[in-house]
Amino acid sequence: MPAPPKILLIVEDQILLAMGLKDELEDGGYQVLELAIRHQEALGFAREIKPDLALVNIDLANGDDGVALARDLNAIGVPVLFISGQPGRARLEKAVAIASLAKPYSGADMLKAVDYLFRHEHGDESRPGPMRLEVFDTAFPDRRSAGAPSP
Repeated sequence: MPAPPKILLIVEDQILLAMGLKDELEDGGYQVLELAIRHQEALGFAREIKPDLALVNIDLANGDDGVALARDLNAIGVPVLFISGQPGRARLEKAVAIASLAKPYSGADMLKAVDYLFRHEHGDESRPGPMRLEVFDTAFPDRRSAGAPSP
């Protein structure tokens, strides 16, 4: 019996971009929760159904901060991939994310990035991630096995 699909949360205030990502990721075999554009909304979804990975834009609508959201998601055991046009800020905040995919990216790039991160979690480096993906951590923080190398 195949494993259940990994569950993703997308937090992006550019709704058309988010819808395209959702379609691409679902076509790639992932289950994507409802799209979220605000901090509290995303946190509510994550508390209700804990996703395996959250894709979080750093600058959200109405002054919401994706970095603050990433901290809150980490606190409940949800790893974060920053999806942002601010790779420098993402790098500065790498303590709260496992990786960053810099904008602009395609839906195919996002699918490759997510696939890579789940393979990477299990030590599978057989196929590279997309060029714009910067991995901050060697494994998903809440699932690091004993003896895994430190970041």
